[in-house]
This record gives sequence, C-alpha cells and structure tokens, in this order.
Amino acid sequence: MFEEIAEKIKDSKKIVFVTGAGISQESGIPTFRGKDGLWGKYDAMQLATINAFYDNPQLVWEWYNERRNNIFSAKPNLGHKAIAELEKYAEVTVLTQNIDGLHQRAGSSKVLELHGSIIKIKCTVCGFNEEILTEFEEVPPICKCGNILRPDVVWFGELLPQDVWQEAMIHSNQCDIMVIVGTSLVVSPANTLPIYAKQNNAFLIEVNPEETIMSADMDFSVRSSSAVSLPELVSIFKKSK
Repeated sequence: MFEEIAEKIKDSKKIVFVTGAGISQESGIPTFRGKDGLWGKYDAMQLATINAFYDNPQLVWEWYNERRNNIFSAKPNLGHKAIAELEKYAEVTVLTQNIDGLHQRAGSSKVLELHGSIIKIKCTVCGFNEEILTEFEEVPPICKCGNILRPDVVWFGELLPQDVWQEAMIHSNQCDIMVIVGTSLVVSPANTLPIYAKQNNAFLIEVNPEETIMSADMDFSVRSSSAVSLPELVSIFKKSK
C-alpha cells in the first residue's frame, strides 16, 4: 500500500498522527458518526453538553459509565500498536480526538488528547481533576469544594484545552509527514491540523476505508483500515534499517 512512497517515508524524521474514532472502532468502540454511530442512537444534546449535565447529571454520568465499561474491556489493535512501534524508527507524536486511552495502552509515549479523557473527571467549578481507575461510582461524585464532578472530556460548545491545542499546532507545523487515521475530518478545530501541516510542506497521508471531505487535499490516500495498513508503514522503516 505504501511502496510507491517508500522513499518519502523513509526520509522522514518527524511523523505526526491525527487519529479519530475509526482506529478505535477496530477495537470494538463505536464511532460517533456514520453507520451505527452513537449520535445515530442517542441525542448528543442530552448527553454531551454542559447544560445536559446540569439538567440531568445522573443520566449523563450513567451513560459515560457504560462507555467506560466498553472502553476498559477493549484492547489496542494492530493500528495502535504499529503507531507505538514506529517510535523505534522516527520521532512520533499522536494527536488524537479519541478519549479512550488506547494509544497510551499500546505504548505510544507522546499522545495529546485533544478532546480529553474518559478515564478522568474534573470539577465543574474549581478545576480539580483526577484519574478514575476501574471502579465507577454510581452517582456523580462531589468535589472537595462541594461542587459536582464531571467527565473530563470536551463537550459540544466547549473549547479544547488550550495548552494541548497550542502544542498540537506546534507539532503540526514541524512534522515531515502527517498521517490522518480514521477520522472524517468534520469536527473543528481538529480538522484544521492537516492544513497547518500542509502550509509547512508536510506530506499528508490519509488512512481511511472511506473518502473524507479533505481527501482531495491529501498527497496520498490508503483506502484500508489502520489495523491492516499501518503495520506495513512500520515494515518500510524496518527494511530501511
């Protein structure tokens, strides 16, 4: 799949991956959009906004507990593992829209979570945050300051964590190759990262079974799943060593 651009790949020093729900779908975690996506079954405005949480915190909390159970039972797939293995041969940074932590569990050491983490909670007022391990409280916990704790994820209408976003833009501006994996590129501002990379002469590779709204802007597209295609990307680096 990547043989025709093998020389381009081997010469790269810094590779940035922008990943979306498609890579985690291969581990059994549902996507949000498209066929069988979560937003086709649930109303996002009742589950993924701060107003929804204030209106019915128990409903939102229970839904996120269901998703945590699904995520903790999932395992990194060959796509996640290939990205982690690539660190042996190049400088690799992962900019992920996913909140499941599968990149870290696969072994990737540099992961920026653009949309937060489902295994973390934070205070709605004072900013306190902590990581949940495997035990989920049945009701939303209360912070030491007396206010309710919420999932530490980015909901509709909220800004991305600005320190994470600024760092993501820096990596996008500095990479030789950007590989966009399993994302439809319809969610802003994450969908601007390939634009930043392209403006700085990065080579854009898209890995997605389906075309996206930005496919025409890519330098190379692979119409395959990440679990199938990304191990081949790693093999090209292995052959060059």
